[in-house]
Amino acid sequence: MAQGNAAGSGAATIDAVVVGAGFGGLYMLHRLTALGFSVRGIEAGAGVGGTWFWNRYPGARCDVESLEYSYAFSTTLLDEWTWTERYASQPEILRYLEHVAARFDLKRLIDFETTVVALEFDERSAVWHVQTSAGGLRCRYCIMATGCLSVPHVPHIPGLDSFRGDVHHTGRWPRRQVSFAGQRVGVIGTGSSAIQSVPVIAEAAEKLVVFQRTPNYSVPARNHPLDPDWLTRFKPELRAFRRRQRATAFGAGQAAREQSALTATPDELIQHYDERWAKGGLTFVGAFSDLLTDMKANETAADYVRTQIRRTVQDAATAARLCPDHAIGCKRLCSDSGYYEAFNRGNVELVDVQESPIEGATPDGIRAGSALHKLDMIILACGFDAMTGALDRIHVVGRDGRVLKDQWRGGAGAYLGLAMSGFPNLFVMTGPGSPSVLANMVTGLEQHAEWISACLRFMRGRGLITVEALPEAESQWMAQVNEAAAGTVFPSCNSWYVGANVPGKARVFLPYIGGFDRYEAFCDLVASRNYDGFMLG
Repeated sequence: MAQGNAAGSGAATIDAVVVGAGFGGLYMLHRLTALGFSVRGIEAGAGVGGTWFWNRYPGARCDVESLEYSYAFSTTLLDEWTWTERYASQPEILRYLEHVAARFDLKRLIDFETTVVALEFDERSAVWHVQTSAGGLRCRYCIMATGCLSVPHVPHIPGLDSFRGDVHHTGRWPRRQVSFAGQRVGVIGTGSSAIQSVPVIAEAAEKLVVFQRTPNYSVPARNHPLDPDWLTRFKPELRAFRRRQRATAFGAGQAAREQSALTATPDELIQHYDERWAKGGLTFVGAFSDLLTDMKANETAADYVRTQIRRTVQDAATAARLCPDHAIGCKRLCSDSGYYEAFNRGNVELVDVQESPIEGATPDGIRAGSALHKLDMIILACGFDAMTGALDRIHVVGRDGRVLKDQWRGGAGAYLGLAMSGFPNLFVMTGPGSPSVLANMVTGLEQHAEWISACLRFMRGRGLITVEALPEAESQWMAQVNEAAAGTVFPSCNSWYVGANVPGKARVFLPYIGGFDRYEAFCDLVASRNYDGFMLG
């Protein structure tokens, strides 16, 4: 164990266990200790960082601007940390989180290299028994800060174990240096991690083969160093800037224009898309107000991006394969630094597995269709078992022997994305039913940490012991989540938002798309009504 006390070192019941030491877990630990709660953190990694500890693949970078993808709760943090780039790289984000952990003395509270195996609620004592790889803990409250994108999805590829070269998953990238020089590399997948890593790998590898199942939309990031003089001038405004961003639909980014794409002239469409394309970043879909709610409006943006792909990729057949035919945004929109340009290199090949399905791996490479692609390294850029994967892998037993995995078998859900009926004193940070991945994750995690800690303080002040979501509140909330999604383009395609990337996973739209600002207002209303929708005891 890298730091902290052994998980089973004491039999006393502590107030709270926080599982995970990423953005959410660290702030949760800080909030609870500041309120005088006894707390212990459990983290599978050897250090803090969460997703930014594990996702070390080449080119890994945040797609939310660094001035927004950082904590806003501390004026001191805002003043003393200076970001170097518009979009922070994985190493810089990890350094930031290590700085936060040191600044607030949080590592002493965390058991590293420790996994949670099981959670079981004792109804007689209203205590959770936490079984970890290092022993047992007893606590009043469990707070799962396990992340939305923390369990890598590994597809079944026959014969992969026989491959003689290295196999890496972007979501579990090794901490050692990986060299691509002189290597024949195969990348399976064309999601965000592939789109970020392909340009970097292509520059060094002898040969790069990209195996694509579904083409993806990507917009240029236009990343650049931040001017230190500008940052110095902007720092006094940063706190007010972050407050304004928190009050937006996505908790970050440039707001959508109020005009409908369907009322714009052809020249206006091109003008506003050109402006967003030149600016770079995911706010491209904010060029008009209805791009995510109207399929006809969406098609104007999708057609613009397909035109950009055809202009960029020199080989017409390759460009055609890279052009998606689904709505832009219904799958995770990506941002890149030279992804489409990489296919103009002589050492890069695109394999469309819809045309040439992957049959399996051999000791020498990947067989797709009738061709054997000889490789020295295979990279699985296949995404995650999103939103529910981490909790599904822990045996969670609540009231009356209820098992969370069984409860979620027909589709995951949680009241406000925070708590599940039948599981008292168990909270999930950015769980299914919260804005989570469809908003600024750091803003969402801050809001959840503040809401949960305020709830526990409320209970302590009134001598209450248990808090549990009511079944009817949970079902009504998830109905609102589905209703909000139904009014958008998101359900129109198979994506990890609905679990479509994991065979056998129930198809339910998992995040709340009604707007972070509306969501936070509803959470505040629930709290102001003495936690309406929860049973307190």
